[in-house]
Amino acid sequence: MLIFNHTGSVTFMLMGVPGLESHHLWLSVPFASMLLAILIGNGTILFLVVTEPTLRTPMYLLLALLMVADLASTLALVPKVLCLFWFGDRDIAVHACFTQMFFIHGASVVRSALLVAMAFDRFVAVCKPLRYNTILSHSLVGRLGLMALTKGVILILPMPLLLERLTFCHMIIPHTYCDHMAVVKMACSNTRPNRIYGLFVILLVVGLDLFLIGFSYTLILQAVVRLNSRGATFKALNTCSAHLFVILITYIPALFSSITHRIGRNIPPHAHIILANLYLLVPSMFNPLIYGIKMKEIRDKVARCLCR
Repeated sequence: MLIFNHTGSVTFMLMGVPGLESHHLWLSVPFASMLLAILIGNGTILFLVVTEPTLRTPMYLLLALLMVADLASTLALVPKVLCLFWFGDRDIAVHACFTQMFFIHGASVVRSALLVAMAFDRFVAVCKPLRYNTILSHSLVGRLGLMALTKGVILILPMPLLLERLTFCHMIIPHTYCDHMAVVKMACSNTRPNRIYGLFVILLVVGLDLFLIGFSYTLILQAVVRLNSRGATFKALNTCSAHLFVILITYIPALFSSITHRIGRNIPPHAHIILANLYLLVPSMFNPLIYGIKMKEIRDKVARCLCR
């Protein structure tokens, strides 16, 4: 057994999708398609928010930050996966592996924090519409974005730092990317601090963020119930519909993947790996579509650009 005490000299090897190595070329088709859809969709939203002054409202500025987080996560993940599928490029240096891990997991934390900020935005829009522009100023949106970025950096940076102290005796990672727990399992030294910290991050991010989002929507529902007009009720609910859809496609695949990874012992490994990729890529692919369909301003701007 080879044992590496110094992580600087380690080169990991990504296996890809275990059990489906002979189908890697076919698997590259949906990955390449999702990458193209994410680049076009998120790029379009960003372009519209940057170039159209009417879209520089707090809601669309937060949406633009969400698109940036989605792009960062996708670009950290998919290019290496496609190199693996197309060219058999499995090797990844240890520090490149840790960097990929930092950007993928960090972008996920930032995305979750931005969804909390967008829930607060929807609360103000429904419950305090007359004070919306006063409360949600551009400076506050900037601070919320900075807080989301800071949260991602502070929570995820200790992961690669804790991995630096480990001794690795396995080099082949049975995954398409450097997932934190997949790398931890390659070590033959004490990994208990790594496992505890990884669980702490999951509970803090998913647990706390979902609690804050749920609290915001509880207040929104209380305000909606008090409305006497059916038209006003429908308008208030429609104001939150796009954000609710984004929450569902962000957290449900992630929770499903986490549950199957822990209790689905009879599920084949390739199913776990594919789910782990999908819960990162599916939100990034569908977020622009959801906001493009639900938001009239975006539909109008896209139609105008196409007509030009």
